[in-house]
Amino acid sequence: MTFSVNRVAALCLRYLYLLASSWPRLLELIYWPILNLLTWGFLQTYAMGSTNQTLFVGGALVSGLLLWEVLFRGQIGFSVSFLEEVWSRNLGNILMSPLRPIEFVAALMTMSLLRLAVGMIPTVILAVAFFGFDLARLGIGFAAFFALLVITGWAVGLVVCGLILRHGLGAESLAWTIMFVFWPLCCVYYPLSVLPGWMQPLALALPPTHVFEGMRAVLSQGVLRLDLLAYATVLNILWIGVAAYAFAALLEKAREAGSLLSSGE
Repeated sequence: MTFSVNRVAALCLRYLYLLASSWPRLLELIYWPILNLLTWGFLQTYAMGSTNQTLFVGGALVSGLLLWEVLFRGQIGFSVSFLEEVWSRNLGNILMSPLRPIEFVAALMTMSLLRLAVGMIPTVILAVAFFGFDLARLGIGFAAFFALLVITGWAVGLVVCGLILRHGLGAESLAWTIMFVFWPLCCVYYPLSVLPGWMQPLALALPPTHVFEGMRAVLSQGVLRLDLLAYATVLNILWIGVAAYAFAALLEKAREAGSLLSSGE
């Protein structure tokens, strides 16, 4: 079968109906990014007035927070749309339908972007209003940072969904926690040089590390480091390739084990 945009759109429409019919789902998309922004934003306001301002040059803390939310919410949006099918015991029906796995993944990616937009647009507006966040200062780099972080989130989401396919809801907690394993290594709020020497190679293997280093270069030096963007792009290609292979292999294992129809709450 060829790739069908109509099947992808139909699945996205299902998820949109789920969102529209549940105000708690919509509230959750907006609540956490705004809460994190206010908490860390006011911390930056206090710190800039009382400590070494170079640590927070150009609003680096708020910028780091917003980009971290892009990474985290991109992965969560992908994984939660998948979990909707598991919770409703509809996963077996989805995978036995004419819908191809690549179309299923495309729908999850689309919903990840929509969920991300719902959560991040009001958050960025508040960042500008409360903390003077200057989106123009990041310039075209912000779009590049956004795209690279979203792709990393999708790669992690693919692996998480594959593990849930294979191991059921016993692996559900990974959807909420796995990204925080990378948090210390991604250098969200501090430069790579802060990490111990033995940890730096691990950090450099992560695409977000190069994105956050690039963000700080823009804010502190006014320079968009194309080399860092290139490193992040190459690493993302590797990550998404490995993740796609892992998802396909775990899906096949789940089919062999007959666990697709037994998934549920």
